[in-house]
Amino acid sequence: MRAGKVVSAALLPALLAACSMTPAYHPPSVAVPDAFKEVKGWAAATPMDGAARGTWWKGFNDPVLDDLEDRAEKASPTLAAALARYDQAQAVVKGERASLVPELDASGSFARTRVSADRPLSNGSAETYNNAIVGGGLSYEVDLWGRIRASVSAARAEAQASDEDVISARLSLQTSVADAYARLRGLDAEAELLRQTVAAFERAYDLTRTRHDGGIASGIDVSRALTVLGNARAQVAAVASQRAATEHEIAALVGAVASDFSIAPRAQPLLPLALATGVPSELLQRRPDIAAAERRMAAANSRIGVARAAFFPTVTLGLSGGFQTTDGSLLIAPNTFWGLGPIAAALAVFDGGRRTAKLRLSRAQYTEQAEKYRQTVLLAFRQTEDAIAAGRLLGRQVVDQKTAADAAVRSSTLALASYRDGGADYLEVVTAQTQALDAQRALLNVETQQMRASVALVNALGGAY
Repeated sequence: MRAGKVVSAALLPALLAACSMTPAYHPPSVAVPDAFKEVKGWAAATPMDGAARGTWWKGFNDPVLDDLEDRAEKASPTLAAALARYDQAQAVVKGERASLVPELDASGSFARTRVSADRPLSNGSAETYNNAIVGGGLSYEVDLWGRIRASVSAARAEAQASDEDVISARLSLQTSVADAYARLRGLDAEAELLRQTVAAFERAYDLTRTRHDGGIASGIDVSRALTVLGNARAQVAAVASQRAATEHEIAALVGAVASDFSIAPRAQPLLPLALATGVPSELLQRRPDIAAAERRMAAANSRIGVARAAFFPTVTLGLSGGFQTTDGSLLIAPNTFWGLGPIAAALAVFDGGRRTAKLRLSRAQYTEQAEKYRQTVLLAFRQTEDAIAAGRLLGRQVVDQKTAADAAVRSSTLALASYRDGGADYLEVVTAQTQALDAQRALLNVETQQMRASVALVNALGGAY
């Protein structure tokens, strides 16, 4: 019987320490379809075997883009700020965990004192003595109601959310660089088209002026040729301005000063990435923003436990000890002292409803985080469906726009040849030339959009393998 009482006494603190005011955490369920709606009727190419998830941009096979992504990883202030926030969250976790262990303090003092001969209860003589003390104390809050553990749990969840924020910031940075680079190369291709067009329009203008000088063409024809030539030249300057702004945007993304940064112009084919979308359920696991929202919801749930524990008393234990002497050696057994206590319990009896308000606040914050989680999931599915639809429909648009551009170029060539032979008015030439330029520029724009759509799909899927 006595042994049973001893065991019960030993288990009592452990049982009390197991108490927790934190509600059971159950993340809200989200209905997930079996397949993406926009995947029907469209088969994505198989992703590159063995490609690392973190280097998805290598699918473009562009060394310049590879270098830009590496520079962004090393020098982007946005990513550095996200890493700093993660370090802050880790420091908060360590600070909260420190409350789970006793706090030890050490102290020491020395004083030399002379007391008066006429002091009360004296023997009629003055005395001088030393007083040396070396000691320490221990203070420990017994986490009976789980307040400290709930605080640690909340801090840990916030740190995990910050970790996901870093992943999200890195992916956002990577896709922003790739998107800006796609626009830059699209502008390079458009600039090359305009340079070729200006050269062709100059030849047409020279032909028209020669015919006018020979009395074959009218002044109206010359003016029309000069109009389309001037418009094309103006568009060259407009595209150059857009390219400069895009180049400066990339400089900021990679942490470079725009004044010292440049990318050599290069017209190249704009090809989208070959990606596999997977199934919708994988989206919840791959999107870092969804994971971050879920962790912040868990942190808010733990803070409810912190607020509920405030309604129960705080129990603290104290212990002190050390050495004290007025003369001779200090660190010897006769000079030791110790004290057990205080063992204290404190509970606010009346606080004007402050604790109740904090509990209501923590519950409302949990509800807010739960709704933000649902919103993040819905946004993720919307972005993914948008990107899949854009990739599929832009693929069709590229085919149709290429057909239109080829036809417009043939019409322009035939119209100029007919005008040269005297079989057509120059208005037909101008119209055909304008339509050909518009169709070719539209084709380049759609190809750029298709390349950007594949980058947006990477971002929507939370990365690509």
